[in-house]
Amino acid sequence: MTGPIIIVLAFCTAFLSGILGMAGGLVLMGGLALLLPVSAAFVTHGILQLVANGWRAILHRHFVQWTIIRNYALASFVAAALVLWVGYAPSRALLFLLLGLVPMLIWLPRKWIRLDASRPADAMAAGFFVTGISLLSGVGGPGLDIFFVRTDLTRHQIVATKAATQVFSHIAKIFVFGAPLLGVARGGMPPAWVFAFAIPLSMLGTVAGGWVLDRISDANFKRWTAWIVTAVGMLYLVKAAQAWT
Repeated sequence: MTGPIIIVLAFCTAFLSGILGMAGGLVLMGGLALLLPVSAAFVTHGILQLVANGWRAILHRHFVQWTIIRNYALASFVAAALVLWVGYAPSRALLFLLLGLVPMLIWLPRKWIRLDASRPADAMAAGFFVTGISLLSGVGGPGLDIFFVRTDLTRHQIVATKAATQVFSHIAKIFVFGAPLLGVARGGMPPAWVFAFAIPLSMLGTVAGGWVLDRISDANFKRWTAWIVTAVGMLYLVKAAQAWT
């Protein structure tokens, strides 16, 4: 039953990401961590989210801020090289702890935050910081938000630009955690037919989520994003506590 569950997760989380931009990836990573070995969960998440975010960026390509993307991508590759050199390998309990803590970044008081992704230095800082978080916990979207709270971008520009940045974070994740699996028979990865179904459904979920995004206000977008990712984070903290007891 693992395969069908992953396929359903791929659609539902792509739909959620199409609306809120990051909550879907957070839910997907936790679901995969329950179903697969940790390294395989990282790679599977990277593949599915690469498609979902890449397709979202294509759908909203007219809203993508490409200057931000260029600076983000450069720093993202630096972060990937560093984590690969260290040889980081998370346990399941640590993974859920990090998945629970990362969403709390969204509640940092705005007056504390002087970051703006539209500034080149801040975009590079985002690439290094967010890709680093993604390689430690599996997701980096909540960390990305602190670089966008002071921008003047619309919800469409935020979703599109964040989706494009996450393409590089997911490529890094596939490379860092996929390389050690090459010498292992499948390494716990789902069979190819799962991806054959999950990838087009991720694209469909992204389109459906975009349809909803067009019909909500900027205020509701930001409010619901904060509360949903916080609720998911709390569930992961409970799961982490259970794993260590």
